[in-house]
Amino acid sequence: MAASELYTKFARVWIPDPEEVWKSAELLKDYKPGDKVLLLHLEEGKDLEYHLDPKTKELPHLRNPDILVGENDLTALSYLHEPAVLHNLRVRFIDSKLIYTYCGIVLVAINPYEQLPIYGEDIINAYSGQNMGDMDPHIFAVAEEAYKQMARDERNQSIIVSGESGAGKTVSAKYAMRYFATVSGSASEANVEEKVLASNPIMESIGNAKTTRNDNSSRFGKYIEIGFDKRYRIIGANMRTYLLEKSRVVFQAEEERNYHIFYQLCASAKSPEFQMLQLGNANYFNYTKQGGSPVIEGVDDAKEMAHTRQACTLLGISESYQMGIFRILAGILHLGNVGFTSRDSDSCTIPPKHEALTIFCELMGVDYEEMCHWLCHRKLATATETYIKPISKLQATNARDALAKHIYAKLFNWIVDHVNRVLHSAVKQHSFIGVLDIYGFETFEINSFEQFCINYANEKLQQQFNMHVFKLEQEEYMKEQIPWTLIDFYDNQPCINLIESKLGILDLLDEECKMPKGTDDTWAQKLYNTHLNKCALFEKPRLSNKAFIIQHFADKVEYQCEGFLEKNKDTVFEEQIKVLKSSKFKMIPELFQDDEKAISPTSATSSGRILLTRVPTKPTKGRPGQAAKEHRKTVGHQFRNSLHLLMETLNATTPHYVRCIKPNDFKFPFTFDEKRAVQQLRACGVLETIRISAAGFPSRWTYQEFFSRYRVLMKQKDVLNDRMQTCKNVLEKLILDKDKYQFGKTKIFFRAGQVAYLEKLRTDKLRAACIWIQKTIRGWLLRKKYLRMRKAAITVQRYVRGYQARCYATFLRRTKAATIIQKYWRMYVACRMYKIRRAATIVLQSYLRGYLARNRYRKILREHKVVIIQKWVRGWLAQKQYKRSMHAIIYLQCCFRRMMAKRELKKLKIEARSVERYKKLHIGMENKIMQLQRKVDEQNKEYKCLMEKLANLEGVYNTETEKLRSDLDRLQLSEEEAKVATKRVLSLQEEIAKLRKDLEQTHSEKKSIEESADRYRQETEQLVSNLKEENTLLKQEKETLNHLIVEQAKEMTETMEKKLTEETKQLELDLNDERLRYQNLLNEFSRLEERYDDLREEMTLMVNVPKLEHKRTDSTHSSNESEYTFSSEFAETEDTPSRTEEPSEKKVPLDMSLFLKLQKRVTELEQEKQLLQDELDCKEEQVLRSKAKEEERPQIRGAELEYESLKRQELESENKKLKNELNELRKALSEKGTPEVTAPGAPAYQVLMDQLTSVSEELDVRKEEVLILRSQLVSQKEAIQPKNTMTDSIILLEDVQKMKDKGEIAQAYIGLKETNRLLESQLQSQKRSHDNEAEALRGEIQSLKEENNRQQQLLAQNLQLPPEARIEASLQHEITRLTNENLYFEELYADDPKKYQSYRISLYKRMIDLMEQLEKQDKTVRKLKKQLKVFAKKIGELEVGQVENISPGQIIDEPIRPVNIPRKEKDFQGMLEYKKEDEQKLVKNLILELKPRGVAVNLIPGLPAYILFMCVRHADYLNDDQKVRSLLTSTINSIKKVLKKRGDDFETVSFWLSNTCRFLHCLKQYSGEEGFMKYNTSRQNEHCLTNFDLAEYRQVLSDLAIQIYQQLVRVLENILQPMIVSGMLEHETIQGMSGVKPTGLRKRTSSIADEGAYTLDSIIQQLSSFHSVMCQHGMDPELIKQVVKQMFYIVGAVTLNNLLLRKDVCSWSKGMQIRYNVSQLEEWLRDKNLMNSGAKETLEPLIQAAQLLQVKKKTDEDAEAICSMCSALTTLQIVKVLFLYTPVHEFEERVSASFIRTIQMRLRDRKDSPQLLMDAKHTFPVTFPFNPSSLALETIQIPASLGLGFISRV
Repeated sequence: MAASELYTKFARVWIPDPEEVWKSAELLKDYKPGDKVLLLHLEEGKDLEYHLDPKTKELPHLRNPDILVGENDLTALSYLHEPAVLHNLRVRFIDSKLIYTYCGIVLVAINPYEQLPIYGEDIINAYSGQNMGDMDPHIFAVAEEAYKQMARDERNQSIIVSGESGAGKTVSAKYAMRYFATVSGSASEANVEEKVLASNPIMESIGNAKTTRNDNSSRFGKYIEIGFDKRYRIIGANMRTYLLEKSRVVFQAEEERNYHIFYQLCASAKSPEFQMLQLGNANYFNYTKQGGSPVIEGVDDAKEMAHTRQACTLLGISESYQMGIFRILAGILHLGNVGFTSRDSDSCTIPPKHEALTIFCELMGVDYEEMCHWLCHRKLATATETYIKPISKLQATNARDALAKHIYAKLFNWIVDHVNRVLHSAVKQHSFIGVLDIYGFETFEINSFEQFCINYANEKLQQQFNMHVFKLEQEEYMKEQIPWTLIDFYDNQPCINLIESKLGILDLLDEECKMPKGTDDTWAQKLYNTHLNKCALFEKPRLSNKAFIIQHFADKVEYQCEGFLEKNKDTVFEEQIKVLKSSKFKMIPELFQDDEKAISPTSATSSGRILLTRVPTKPTKGRPGQAAKEHRKTVGHQFRNSLHLLMETLNATTPHYVRCIKPNDFKFPFTFDEKRAVQQLRACGVLETIRISAAGFPSRWTYQEFFSRYRVLMKQKDVLNDRMQTCKNVLEKLILDKDKYQFGKTKIFFRAGQVAYLEKLRTDKLRAACIWIQKTIRGWLLRKKYLRMRKAAITVQRYVRGYQARCYATFLRRTKAATIIQKYWRMYVACRMYKIRRAATIVLQSYLRGYLARNRYRKILREHKVVIIQKWVRGWLAQKQYKRSMHAIIYLQCCFRRMMAKRELKKLKIEARSVERYKKLHIGMENKIMQLQRKVDEQNKEYKCLMEKLANLEGVYNTETEKLRSDLDRLQLSEEEAKVATKRVLSLQEEIAKLRKDLEQTHSEKKSIEESADRYRQETEQLVSNLKEENTLLKQEKETLNHLIVEQAKEMTETMEKKLTEETKQLELDLNDERLRYQNLLNEFSRLEERYDDLREEMTLMVNVPKLEHKRTDSTHSSNESEYTFSSEFAETEDTPSRTEEPSEKKVPLDMSLFLKLQKRVTELEQEKQLLQDELDCKEEQVLRSKAKEEERPQIRGAELEYESLKRQELESENKKLKNELNELRKALSEKGTPEVTAPGAPAYQVLMDQLTSVSEELDVRKEEVLILRSQLVSQKEAIQPKNTMTDSIILLEDVQKMKDKGEIAQAYIGLKETNRLLESQLQSQKRSHDNEAEALRGEIQSLKEENNRQQQLLAQNLQLPPEARIEASLQHEITRLTNENLYFEELYADDPKKYQSYRISLYKRMIDLMEQLEKQDKTVRKLKKQLKVFAKKIGELEVGQVENISPGQIIDEPIRPVNIPRKEKDFQGMLEYKKEDEQKLVKNLILELKPRGVAVNLIPGLPAYILFMCVRHADYLNDDQKVRSLLTSTINSIKKVLKKRGDDFETVSFWLSNTCRFLHCLKQYSGEEGFMKYNTSRQNEHCLTNFDLAEYRQVLSDLAIQIYQQLVRVLENILQPMIVSGMLEHETIQGMSGVKPTGLRKRTSSIADEGAYTLDSIIQQLSSFHSVMCQHGMDPELIKQVVKQMFYIVGAVTLNNLLLRKDVCSWSKGMQIRYNVSQLEEWLRDKNLMNSGAKETLEPLIQAAQLLQVKKKTDEDAEAICSMCSALTTLQIVKVLFLYTPVHEFEERVSASFIRTIQMRLRDRKDSPQLLMDAKHTFPVTFPFNPSSLALETIQIPASLGLGFISRV
């Protein structure tokens, strides 16, 4: 297809623009051949007519499709030209914040002028081991490629970093070196990598300065060779420098600075150590104030000085030499302040006692007069005589500046030589990687000698770069076996010849320097005469005769000839140098000696500058004048020689290129200036790379990628099984011109623009398909919509017509109803009006009458209330006066009593201070205690008497009450009779005296009585109602308070439980952190042990070192070669004999100190862990205790009785046990013994009788204890009587007499009420005291309960111990109890020294008794052991003698009776017996030579662990301490040897992890501890260890299991690592889901080929393999879950890290692939029943990242949804994914910058980790939950295949 056919309507092109360099536009109509004008539409909305060049008729550059914009590799663009490159870089830099881009083999780095979080150690780990095209461009990827090629090809490498000043060359070189230092590590403990990095601050301080373009510009070039040994670990480095800008020492342009070190010195001038330098502000010195900008914003020169000194110390420069360097630098500053005064035009002088010169001479240690003289004079030598000539002021100033520059240059070289000496290694260098940090192409308004040399060096480097690029292109074509033609590329050899050939510019310059009267003008004329009009690259400016122009590869540069000769000569007066050589300051003469005679500050020996290992030099004897001749070499000649040497070095290595671009001249972050960027792209060769690529076949696709991408352009019949043939057939149809593509072996090569054409065809095809689909869908939707509307219309019509008919019928009914309603309504209204008027009249009357009545009532009520108020007010005033008087009296009494109390207290204090008083108080303490005890007894008796009196009084009270009641009844009867008599009298009086006067009086009295009665009744009723209301309110308040109390109690309980839960969780987290820290320390400890063993092996095998294969060491130094060695105290004691046979070696001091520190740290962690566990247990006990208190309130005496009964039962059971043992012993004797043996006089009989006597004595003792205990129980039952809550109040009833009249009855009733109240109050007080006593007793009961439980636990533990250890353990427990009791009583009696002293005396007595009892028990035990041994020996002798004495006849005649204990066929005890000398054979057959596969398939899981434990049991049974320790130590060391030998085999590591855990569980299960025994059967409990506590070995085995687990994790990580990225990200699990984009030269062209294409099925199969192996080995299920969780974490972390570093996988379709892959992993978990292992949660960050790729990313609602969804991702990760999101299809859209800013604003308050990547090396802390075995040890059979015939079952 012709290129002109692509210029159709809507095609986008690039047109030149003076401001933006290139501007995008769109064609408004198709282009036809012959058109001279293109109609364009610009992006800003304007239309433009673009006129084509009439001569060339070149069309504007086509723009790449949007899908290709932002590619990682510029060569992946379909159209390769300048605007496409510029636009791609700008989009990546501005929109995606990506500063690195590939351009073929070149890494383009744009300076962001901002610190980015992409250089951390996690990023280094992510790029380590990755192919170069697999991840996003980065300086670490280039460094990794160089490191990998060095290891694979065994060829030296170079990284060439170039660019303008301020482009970031130094930083890029620094990061490359940091990568090598981190990834490779050092071969020794000298930390060479740290020293290599430490050289950077020193070289920056003395070689970097601020310029107008860069605040930290390198003013010299350097080439650093980093040396590696055969294992590719850093062993040293070497540095070469080029063309230091010495002129900067004496001159700085505006807004520039001198070298940083001068300003650092001035900033630190006030430090005490710098006082002698007599420095001041930088503006004081001539050499530091010329630029007018002594301060860099954001830089603290004082702090930088501290960093420089720290780096000097790290590199071995002593303090004295550091001060010497600073003295010389300060002397240079003072030398710049030396001024001259002119005497005449040809001479000058220095003022006498010139301060600056005086200080300079003092610092340099030279004579003032001599230096003053030779600064103003010079010596001239002719053939016949020598004379001294004065010089002018200008010449003197130039000579002073030349001397300052010369001193600085010598000091600079001295420091570089010293750095090289420190970085030099004595180990032979195997290979190296060079990092070249050199100036880029420079062009300024005024260009001088420095720019000429810089551009000359860049010409040489560009030539080498072009040749290398051409060579790579040629190799690629040959590799793919496609025909190729010679590509025309720019060759800059003519320009190089112009500069360096014979009669070239440098040659003529050197010749002119040799001329006595040579000047810059004469040199310029020679240049014009030699090269003008003869060389096309050399030109002369029109308006100048002192300049020349050279056409460089990047641009034309005009050089000013002024100063060329002077800078090339670098003239320094010899007399001034001689004065400095005579300095008293030792360091000054060293600077001016030859390099081979210089003395290192760290070594007394003299050595020359370290040369490259690759270029050997031989010392030659030269003629006497040769040195002087060499000294007179010009700067240009020296630079040319060093440049040739550099080129030889680069040509002998494989180069890697980094081109640094400066985006703007104002140092604004992420601001892109297109003009400046294009200039640098042209200058650094990036566009040349593009041109070379575009001249050939720049676009390259594999056949599979091409098929996947352009499958839509094929028909079904075109698709064949052979992908290559399919692609060939399709391309022949699509692209007719066969020159536009070529078929290689694995790839298809396209010319420039062909991929864009294919993309256009693909887009058109998809667009046509979309239109057809849209057409069909839209027709179907509209048809469906029409039918729905028609149906709806019919339905609406039907409903409307029915509605109208119903409305008319309703109208008719409403009309008739309205007529009827009107009739009735009018009648109703008239009736209602009448009733209203009548009712209103009645209401008015009632209100008027009521008003009058209420007025009268209010008047009466007001008068009554006034009287009541007066009464209460007067009473209140009188009461208040009384209370005030009482308060004053009480206050006076209190003051007086306080005064008297103070006097008494003072006397008591004085008496208490005196010793005599203290003695008196303590005299008779025992008597007082006895008296107190007696008083307590008396009080108890009195208490019993009072209780009896109380009971009597209650009886008396009851009888008296009955009497009073009977009297009260009798009085009431008499009162009724009196009333009857009174009534009778009145009636008689009424009948007799019927006088009116008496009648009226009677009526009036009666009326008044009735009124008073009514009034009294009303008052009483009112009072009762008030009391009832108050009672109701009080009840309500009571209920409310009770409810509130219940709620508060519930809330407090919930709060406490919640708090306890939170504290428990926090403690668990802390415990996990401590466990992780401990396991990391254990891992570091094993690594140090491995290091120590490696050093020891290297010492022993130093002569014959085998050739090692290359093994990478990752940045954390946790390689797969980790070895585990057992270094506990047991191993040291057991391995001593074997170590003595080896040659004596010295341990590395560092390893031992670290070993001791780690041991100490491990101990501290164990203690902290135990403290945390104890605290957790205490919290749980407190909660349980509080719940128990609330739930149950036991009886007071229950706990004591229960404890005593339990003790009695235990003693009785012990008694029965002793009886049983006695009966069994008698029975055994009667069965076994003969009459001779059991005769009374026989020795065995005597032994048995002694044994019987001792047992009987012990039985008697037990009986006495039982009797004592029963008596105590009886006494306690009598003492603890049930206490009834009865009142102990004393009822005082005095003179209760019979009363006959009414007044006496009332008084008696009132007195009885008062008595009842008094009794009730006394009853309440007694109840309160009783409640207090009951509460105290409950607390005491609870403490006794706890003590009882503790004693029960101790008793249970003691019962499980053997008899010998039981007594000792019980005594130890008793001592512990007494100690705790002592502490308790010490706190209790702290205020009462008497009680404490008596308690201490009794305690001492008890402890002495216990010690005596312990000694007696020990004697008894020893005695019993001796008796048992004698008894066993004699029984054995008697049995042998009995067998010998029996005759053969007796054997036949008498029936044979079994002598041994009757058993079944064989009753095994679950032990294995072996001989001590067979221990090594046991370990060898069972551990060292055991094959896990055969054991796992054929035998029971964990069989080696069971066998080893049964051997340990037998050694424990024999009580052989040495055998136990030897076996366990050998086992641990052998397991470590196996893992060291076969540590890369997952099956081996899994097998021994399972067996180690099983061995550990066996040691726990049969340890005899109650916590483990409760899971055993009774038979298993009989197999517990009896003699040794192996808790220490359990800890060692636990540590070993942790180490094996960590090694297992490393092994599976190494197996899974290559699969994860390919299977989870790259493989298309859902075919056709992810579209393939064009890739550049970098993709899959790494030096190391792919290791095979892994799929998700590969990962799942590998996981299933791991799981089946672990299950076959019988690994604990909980441990399997932890391993699976760790595997899933590795999968998720590695996948997410690669996603965050790869732009090509951040798309919607890839998110779908990831989610599908994760669902498959979850399905695998479900199949294996591992969903509760926590593995799924580790994939949550990856799941959220996949969801983030798929969700909508436009509106604020989308931003809110993303923020809430991505809780497991950090803000940095979310933003990174959004920046990297790249559309694969045209229908996708990029994420806008505003949306990303919205996300950042919403997440700014989230506290996240600053790390971008997940820590893929993180290992979760492992735990080994106790998993007892149900397998009985006695049933285990030893297979013959193990070769363990030398051991036997017991």
